[in-house]
Parts: sequence; structure tokens; C-alpha cells
Amino acid sequence: MEFAVATREAGDCFARYEVRLDEMRESIKIVRQCLDKLDGMVGEVQGRAPRVIKPAAGEAYARVEAPRGLFGVFAVSDGTANPVRVRFRSPSFANLCALDHMCRGVKLADVVAVLGSIDIVLGEIDR
Repeated sequence: MEFAVATREAGDCFARYEVRLDEMRESIKIVRQCLDKLDGMVGEVQGRAPRVIKPAAGEAYARVEAPRGLFGVFAVSDGTANPVRVRFRSPSFANLCALDHMCRGVKLADVVAVLGSIDIVLGEIDR
């Protein structure tokens, strides 16, 4: 897939807004590329998988780039179908930790705009 990474030099609310708009435009381009590639595909689209997967005993950490930032999952397995431990790293929690740095030097009335520009989801923060 071909895409451009959206960035801005400024770190203010308007720059984050512009980045979000650019990301939406790039997402549309990526979806169109995917649809073009799907046109030429033949065969099964949905594979068959067992209903319950028993992972090997051990630890694993996986991360993906989510719309609001890095999302991670840490899991510990003893080889059975039920995990021993699962921990999530949510993007909103990390973004909220940056709020102190982002609000330095801004007026109190602008704190609401800064908070809104990082798109916090309170359900992700409550752990």
C-alpha cells in the first residue's frame, strides 16, 4: 500500500486538527487501493479456524497502530484456553500523560481545546 504519513511542524490544536484531516484523506486512498486489489482476487475470503485456540505456554506482547496511537496487549498463558494474565496499553492513557507538557504556557480557557485535540476516550483510561 502506498500512503503519505501526515505530519505538521507546529504542535498546537490546529496542527493536530490538520493532521487528523490528512489522515482521513489518506485512509480513503488506502481503502481504494485495497478495493482495487480485491477485484482481482479469487477463492475463499473467509478461512476456517477452530472456535477455541489454546496458545503455547509463555508470554507475548503485540502492538498495533490504532487511530489514537499505540495499542498493546500483553498476555501470559499456561497452555490452556484461559489466559493467566492479560494487560492492555491504551493510547488514551499515554496521550493523557502528555497533557501536562502540552498545556504549559497556554491559557486556562484553552485547556479544554487541548484536551479535545488529543481525542481522549475516558473508558480507555480507567484501568
